Amino acid sequence: MNASAPPSTKAKGSAQPSGAEPRTSAKQALREGNPQGMVEVLARLRLGRFSGLFLWAAIIVVFAIWVPDTFLTSTTLKSILSTQAITGVLAIAVLFPLAVGAFDLSAAQNMGLSALVCGSLMTHGPHLSPATAIVLTIAMSMAIGAFNGILVAGIGISSFIATLGTSSLLLATGAVIGHGSYVGPFPESFASLTDKEVLGIPIVAIYLLVFATLSWYVLARTPIGRRAYATGANADAARLAGVRTGRSVFGGMVVCGFGAGIAGVMLASSTNAVNETLGPAYLLPAYAAAFLGSTQLVPGRFNVWGTVLAIYLLGTGVSGLQLVGGSLWVTDYFNGVALIGAVGTAVLIDKYRGRREKARTAKQNDE
Repeated sequence: MNASAPPSTKAKGSAQPSGAEPRTSAKQALREGNPQGMVEVLARLRLGRFSGLFLWAAIIVVFAIWVPDTFLTSTTLKSILSTQAITGVLAIAVLFPLAVGAFDLSAAQNMGLSALVCGSLMTHGPHLSPATAIVLTIAMSMAIGAFNGILVAGIGISSFIATLGTSSLLLATGAVIGHGSYVGPFPESFASLTDKEVLGIPIVAIYLLVFATLSWYVLARTPIGRRAYATGANADAARLAGVRTGRSVFGGMVVCGFGAGIAGVMLASSTNAVNETLGPAYLLPAYAAAFLGSTQLVPGRFNVWGTVLAIYLLGTGVSGLQLVGGSLWVTDYFNGVALIGAVGTAVLIDKYRGRREKARTAKQNDE
């Protein structure tokens, strides 16, 4: 038998390799009252990536006890599922620029302009059919994403500055089209796209699920997604490895525009009347969900299912606070706290891991 075989091939119960620290069990840590040992056990279990699920369950329990008559109803459940679906589509859309290390601050205004343009095409001017209006609207939103991609990947402008400028241009364009008034109502066939239910589930929630599944597959299971994450992690290293980082950034912006267009169509259909001011309110919740989602399920990576979890965690909290009599500003307050908390937690975790790695390296060098 090879004496240098790895520990995994040794008999169960054999002694640990020389120099290795004994692993602490949960029972041993509890029995000895060793908090450091419990931290070590929890770190091995990696329960932190599921903290959103625990927090979501805690929020549900709190409001179920606080306002059971209004919170524990199918109406509230359907309301949460439907009202968060549009924000969820936009949040997943912004994941694509974030994955490549960029921001698209124009995504919410792109969504708002898409809703306005889609409605105008059906009610003003050409009076197009809903299907034609939807296709043209999504094509326009993708063109806006391509414009951002040219500014960022082609010219080299900071994504933050470029998309902030684009957002201002889109806001002005919306004011020209809408003239400060609401556009609507829309044809019944268009409005019915979002007011149906399938097996008791609002159809907009199903739209979100489909979009999330396709986005997850692209980011997590295709070379496109791997190249996107490589670009976002280290653009220089990815470029040296043969990744066309500029193409990844450009593609991320275009896909974000596509998602913003879909969200805009859903917004117009669900409200049945839109104006140029609807879009900006969705920017903070979308980014709050994206950053909070990056701490869940796959910590340290912007991921689709973590974002979906964050969307409904935030939506449940906001809905509960509104049911207990919270003012309208509670939504922005809650999302702002969640965004700061999510980013702050991620930063602290990175610092903690960095200190642990340095301490481990220093200990190995001393030995």
